[in-house]
Amino acid sequence: MSARPAPVPAPQRDAALWPARTTRTATRFAPRSGIAATLTRPLARPRVVRRLLPYAVPEGPRRWLNVAVAGVGLVVTLPLLLVIAALIRLTSRGPVIYRQRRVGVDRRGPGPTGRGRRLVDYGGQPFTMYKFRTMVTRDGARQVWARPDDPRVTAVGRVLRKFRLDELPQLWNVLRGQMNLVGPRPEQPDIALQLRDQIDGYALRSRVRPGITGWAQVNLPYDRCLDDVRRKVALDLEYIRGQSTLQDLKIMLRTLPVMLGRHGGW
Repeated sequence: MSARPAPVPAPQRDAALWPARTTRTATRFAPRSGIAATLTRPLARPRVVRRLLPYAVPEGPRRWLNVAVAGVGLVVTLPLLLVIAALIRLTSRGPVIYRQRRVGVDRRGPGPTGRGRRLVDYGGQPFTMYKFRTMVTRDGARQVWARPDDPRVTAVGRVLRKFRLDELPQLWNVLRGQMNLVGPRPEQPDIALQLRDQIDGYALRSRVRPGITGWAQVNLPYDRCLDDVRRKVALDLEYIRGQSTLQDLKIMLRTLPVMLGRHGGW
């Protein structure tokens, strides 16, 4: 077993984080002795101005509302969940529940701390999201968006995606604290890395818990191109700036007509 590295003293650690102008030099004259002394002291850390969004968005009653609706929804839809699970099992090979890594909320505070202890910084804490499987299983497939008339989608899966019923298992993610019912949709890690470099403000979506539905989802269809993502990011940031319990309730009520009317689903 390799030896653990020795802890880095605080002054050295701070200097490594702030390599540019970490010290300030001043010359002071002592009248009694007639000697000029040069004093060196560390600069104060620059203050981070939170202009766009707060780093810790309080949830309070919003979280209680999301958990309560998710719990009731899981109980009410249980018979439907069992029927969907049976149809998936009977019509295609593979697991009923599809597990996929997604990028969650970023709980780190402000400051130039870099990636911290994360090997790869996706902008948020990755978690396992649950969905009903709507596609044929392929081992080792890279992370890509689904397309209209995607050949990977099964017959049952096409119906589930049109009505967005494949998202129902994510109610369990809400109860586990990884998601809210309302919030920006979580993205796959590799895709999130690309979008963060291509779209201004994309990383700000991780300031809140991701959601099953959201302000962008009830207004726009599934993503087809990068411009679609830009429009959704703008709506996500609009939601985060003005989020409230009432706003979440309005989005939940607007989600039902979107599901029943198959708005934007394919």
